[in-house]
Amino acid sequence: MTHVLAVSTVSDHPRFWSSLKMAHAQLPHGAKWKLAIASTDGGKAVNVIAHDTVDGVRAFFETHAGAYAATEYFEADAVNAVGLAR
Repeated sequence: MTHVLAVSTVSDHPRFWSSLKMAHAQLPHGAKWKLAIASTDGGKAVNVIAHDTVDGVRAFFETHAGAYAATEYFEADAVNAVGLAR
């Protein structure tokens, strides 16, 4: 299982979060949403999703929220993370 960071610059804060709330119910089999957090102004968001691959998270995330944010995807360094359950 890979922990994937989805770091977004959000262009439409209400639609972005609304789409992700709906997407949560449609997570791919075996995926787990670990964290979803936004900056106070709504312009940035970080989501951490555990799944098989970065590409799998990218495909899922872009399908649901791609129209409302520009998002970069990174594999997390889970070994050196603090507070991230493995």
